[in-house]
Amino acid sequence: MALLWLVTLGWAFSFSLIGVYLAGQVDDFISVLIRTGLASLLFLPMMMRRWPGLQLVMRLMAIGGIQIGLMYVFLFRAFSYISVPEVLLFTILTPLYITLFDELWQRRLHLPIRWWVATLLAVAGALIIRWHSVSPDALLGFFLIQGANMCFALGQVMYRRLKLGEVADQVRDFGFFFIGGGLVAALAAAIWADWSNMPQTTTQWGILLWLGLGASGLGYLAWNTAARWVNTAQLAVMNNMLIPTGILVNVVLWQREANLWSLALGGGVLVLAMMVAKDRSDGRPVKQSV
Repeated sequence: MALLWLVTLGWAFSFSLIGVYLAGQVDDFISVLIRTGLASLLFLPMMMRRWPGLQLVMRLMAIGGIQIGLMYVFLFRAFSYISVPEVLLFTILTPLYITLFDELWQRRLHLPIRWWVATLLAVAGALIIRWHSVSPDALLGFFLIQGANMCFALGQVMYRRLKLGEVADQVRDFGFFFIGGGLVAALAAAIWADWSNMPQTTTQWGILLWLGLGASGLGYLAWNTAARWVNTAQLAVMNNMLIPTGILVNVVLWQREANLWSLALGGGVLVLAMMVAKDRSDGRPVKQSV
């Protein structure tokens, strides 16, 4: 759990940097392409020392293509139809998809009821924090965000059920995850990117360097690896912990305004969800099924 919390804090800080220095200045698809490319380069020396087998390589690339490649395609296309607050509001359903996909992956309904309760509490807590009125024509944007949510959730479930061996093996092989995501990002950039909006300043390149090597490279490795050591409900709840954490970072670092009452109430519900999700099996790796 500590590793998931550490990644959440890093991602919350990264989102603030994106909002201040990159959003509206650097094309989103170009940013993702640069990030996945840098993350792939980070793992390239280790990938060259070990060939895990074609089947595992293809599975890792497929997971990366879904979890970060397709997820970003759906996410950025949604910005054409809905506002940023609406995007943030519609992302709160990700915990439901994680719990549902994990159930379907094992072809039976077996999860404890309290794990579903924890998942619903996670959605409710995030809803309290992010609720606001939405535009009447936001339906298409809503479905695009649900596509992004499903891709991110499915990628996590697929990775945590994959037979990967020891942690050291996962570190050496994780670069193939970013190659899969990078291929999808390259295709999306070729179709939708505005190449006149390349990063221009040293600050923008520095932030992209951090996002590629730190937030994406080390961040996704740490998140997906840690996801294998918590139960389904804990992983579902942690997917919405980024919402209050991101708001707190914005308030503390950039003095942005926020409804502290809804933040406190929604955060309390999320903490309750985490307490409900905890069980005696914490600290054991998830069963590997593929």
